[in-house]
Amino acid sequence: ALEAGADEFLLKPITWEVLRESIDRLLIPQRPRAMTSPEELGSVPPRIKLWGVRGSLPVPGPATVRYGGNTSCVEVRADGEIIVLDAGTGIRALGLALEKELGPQTIKLTLLITHTHWDHIQGLPFFSPAYNSKNLIQILGYEGARAGLGAILAGQMETPFFPVSLRQLPSHLAIEELKEMEFHIGTVKVQGKFANHPGICAGYRLFTSAGSIAYMPDNEPYETLKVQLAAQNGIDGKKARNFAGAERAKMVEFLRDCEVAILDAQYTDEEYKAHVGWGHSSLSSVVGLALDANVKRLLLFHHDPSHDDDMIDRMLEQARSLVAKSGKAMVIEGAREGVEILLELPAQRQLR
Repeated sequence: ALEAGADEFLLKPITWEVLRESIDRLLIPQRPRAMTSPEELGSVPPRIKLWGVRGSLPVPGPATVRYGGNTSCVEVRADGEIIVLDAGTGIRALGLALEKELGPQTIKLTLLITHTHWDHIQGLPFFSPAYNSKNLIQILGYEGARAGLGAILAGQMETPFFPVSLRQLPSHLAIEELKEMEFHIGTVKVQGKFANHPGICAGYRLFTSAGSIAYMPDNEPYETLKVQLAAQNGIDGKKARNFAGAERAKMVEFLRDCEVAILDAQYTDEEYKAHVGWGHSSLSSVVGLALDANVKRLLLFHHDPSHDDDMIDRMLEQARSLVAKSGKAMVIEGAREGVEILLELPAQRQLR
């Protein structure tokens, strides 16, 4: 039923409690309400907190303790909204922190899913706010490859894999499949852009009162892939390069002048040669992309599970060397679990 587009389905025999719960789910607002009052919006600076920065699968242990081993999850507090980017294993700790912070208050948030590969959704069944009936959780994302977004999220919680089904979660949880590339979460404008990654995968740019945040955790540079595929299929290499150049230019415009860009930097340049077509970036390609887009601050994200802290340190040093050679002033950092970044409001910039 969910794959066919239904918002809910009921299994016979139907009890009054189940019917009432289903009706309640359908009657909740399409967007969670802002947690902060309008009077407070101008005084609370938007902030980003990294809860999971790893790609592919979680890798806890002493070798990853500085950068972190949880998979993709980023929290953005902006203009009265709680916006969560992806639901990798990092979302478990986020859920516990929200409950501790807000106590008896209703937790209202929007979860943006970039795509339904496991490392971006595997933490959702362990997100504790979803198990409290007072909470409002809106999940947004584009259609999953070969199935609807709701069906895929429900699938990982079916009986063979998990003891609690998605429809049994007590929270007011609404899943909406996005059709437009631009929409709003409260007053925060969001732009989506499809990435070069197997299946259906998107990135998001959030426009807040203190500037914009871009999140593109899985994306492969076009040129090497397209030229290689062209050679394999007897296609004109020049056409492939022209196409790749045009697509890269679109990505540059998507990232243009953003304050913070959280971008895929899974492979070294040498590693990428053996992983063309896997859907992830090399270090030099992502640094070059951010430089061309005049990004103010770049976070190297989606660390490969085989990369320990020392390896990421070396990649960061190489990336900073590339920035220095460019003569530009872009700040570049390796994404670290637990790090919090505050964006300056316009009034704060004027005071400096």
